[in-house]
Amino acid sequence: MASPLVWPPHSFRMLLPALVLMIFSIVSFGSCQTTSAPPPSPCSSYKNCDTCVPHAKCLWCFSTNNCTDYPVTWLFPPASVCKLAEARWGVCWLNFEALVITLGALAGVVVLTIAVCCCYCCCCKSSSHTRFDREDEQYAQRREEIRQRSEERKTDRKSRHDEIRRKYGLMGDPDHPYSKFENE
Repeated sequence: MASPLVWPPHSFRMLLPALVLMIFSIVSFGSCQTTSAPPPSPCSSYKNCDTCVPHAKCLWCFSTNNCTDYPVTWLFPPASVCKLAEARWGVCWLNFEALVITLGALAGVVVLTIAVCCCYCCCCKSSSHTRFDREDEQYAQRREEIRQRSEERKTDRKSRHDEIRRKYGLMGDPDHPYSKFENE
């Protein structure tokens, strides 16, 4: 008879610390998820352009050498906050005025490219239909010409064959002087 499976008493001593460690890690992991991130620092706390512009909500002004909150109510910052030529947003090496002009030019190129592509596709589509219609018409015209030449050759052959038949009397022609005499 087989004995039932019994754990040795020393394995419970090893299992208990592992269970406690697992429970502690689950509890501490859950508490880590509930803590919130520290509040972001205000833009005025940044003292140079390199630390200010990586934050999308901040705007660096070289004329006043300070970092301010980007005026979100305006698309472009008003001159009372900072002139566009002196303002930096996103990168320090490109002023806001040049950034706006560059982005506007790129947007214009994209829109123009899309418009040209659409017009080109529409023109090609309509010309391809007319091209196919023209090709179909030319094919039908060639087919008709071939049929007419075939008919002409056929009638020409028939007339030559009829003439040969008349010559040798294989065809009844009363006006022909060499027609067969039939016995009556």
